[in-house]
Amino acid sequence: MPAAVGVTGLLTQLDARAASVGKEAGQEASAAAVQHPIIVLNSRDADVSLIHPVTHKVLTRVSTGKEPHHLYPTPDNRQVVIGNAMSDSLTFLDPSTGKVMMSMQGIADPYHLGFSPDQNIFVTCANRLDHVDVYRRSGNGDQLSLKLLSRFDLAKTPSHLVFTEDSRVVFCTLQESDELVAIDLKKLAVLWRLKCGRLPAGVAISPDSKLVFVGCMGENYVHVIEPRIGNSAGPRLVAAIKTGDGAHAFRNQGNKRDLWVTNRVANTLSKIDMGTLKVEAEIRVSGGPDCMDIHSSGKQLWVTQRWTRSVALVDLDQSKVVKRVMVGKSPHGVYLHDRADLL
Repeated sequence: MPAAVGVTGLLTQLDARAASVGKEAGQEASAAAVQHPIIVLNSRDADVSLIHPVTHKVLTRVSTGKEPHHLYPTPDNRQVVIGNAMSDSLTFLDPSTGKVMMSMQGIADPYHLGFSPDQNIFVTCANRLDHVDVYRRSGNGDQLSLKLLSRFDLAKTPSHLVFTEDSRVVFCTLQESDELVAIDLKKLAVLWRLKCGRLPAGVAISPDSKLVFVGCMGENYVHVIEPRIGNSAGPRLVAAIKTGDGAHAFRNQGNKRDLWVTNRVANTLSKIDMGTLKVEAEIRVSGGPDCMDIHSSGKQLWVTQRWTRSVALVDLDQSKVVKRVMVGKSPHGVYLHDRADLL
């Protein structure tokens, strides 16, 4: 297997072919896209697979810590930070070369993670240890540092998180207590806990932050919640959108309207209109579809297939899987550098 430092060379060797393949397929393969491999986290192999974005060849695999589950770009967008849940560490990867730039130890069980929209706050959900940690971020690159501001003991099983647009609040699902929790990041205080459907996992937010969407993995629907931050009446459930068994993870289309959700048991993807709260489309994806990312063109969606050691490429114009790439054990997070906006 080629070393991670050879990814740039491998990309260069494949670029001529990639250009012709992209042209034949009618793809808009920008130079940036060609130079940045698709990153797939193999949670049971403690490594990541790097895939050429046009030829779809696996270029190499790069070691991380134990159980890498989710990842997020750094504030300067030059690295991606990978949470190693069982190693209590973060791995910082250069998305263009596949090179590990640095590792950060002592980050307890960073199962899910993310930077706030203003890039000042970093939050982790400790799925195994039952707490949510809030950090202050400073610096970039090898000067990036995280200072723990507060730890919230939140049983049971914090799973996924999402921020409000103004970076004031983070919402986290509590998978085994069937709740959504809201944390005020200015006051460092829990605002409320709300009961929702069984086994809440993924969580997403509308562009105006007025609606929160929760994938209820133990059900067949997405709960829609009006958080009403600052309103003494508190949050309320406004809808349950039936999508499919095992409603799980989300990815906004990037057009401020459409929201995709994976239904891990039903083996489908559903597209929700965030305005009408209706399901507008459904696509079959086998193998326990999990995390997604969408190309900036809005035409390609990549989704990990948790149970079949593979990742699927979905053509959104054709509404079908057009490619399946074999990766490692229990693939979870996936990242495209040339990606659609998160809202």
